Amino acid sequence: MTARDEVLARIRQANAAAGVTLPAGQDGDAPAYRTRGERDLAGRLDLLADRLADYRATVRRCSPGGLAAEVAAALAERGARRVVVPPGLDPALLAATGATGAEVTVDGQPETLGAAALDAMDAVVTGAAVAIAETGTIVLDASPAQGRRAITLVPDYHLCIVHAGQVAELVPEAVAQLAAAANRPLTWISGPSATSDIELERVEGVHGPRTLAVILVSP
Repeated sequence: MTARDEVLARIRQANAAAGVTLPAGQDGDAPAYRTRGERDLAGRLDLLADRLADYRATVRRCSPGGLAAEVAAALAERGARRVVVPPGLDPALLAATGATGAEVTVDGQPETLGAAALDAMDAVVTGAAVAIAETGTIVLDASPAQGRRAITLVPDYHLCIVHAGQVAELVPEAVAQLAAAANRPLTWISGPSATSDIELERVEGVHGPRTLAVILVSP
């Protein structure tokens, strides 16, 4: 008997002693792993918003027609004066960003910004590839609307735009949606950058943006 067999045998014995009845279709080794969610779109968006808030991210919600104004409002509220954006961000959103009085720099046009230049930026605005409602995670795949990884890690404030159709309920569903981007560098973001020292004192902004703000766009 292997160690695995022994552990599973003890679990089955404990279940039997406790009178635990497993659902039909399970073999008794482990619970069935969910690969498909059951929530509708509204449920997925609400769950994502709740999870993001749990991670201390700021959540804003708007319709597609109100997105440009929401971007401008978020940056104005932040007081961002210098903003970097990826080259593929919707130009209409760039106009809204400029309307706040901020200086907008498009990464890579004409030159790719170095670490020092990025550190001088007050904010970055990007799109997203996928968001996972159950874990409150946003995934970036370095496509044109998200840009290279550095622009989302160095500035202190990340404003990320997530459209309703990009929200999956479960991790397996998100992974399936990302299959076409499997050869891209993926960045998985669950809230602002945070860590704890030996005394469990939370420190934010060590490994990425200190503040994450998300705009959820839905009809």
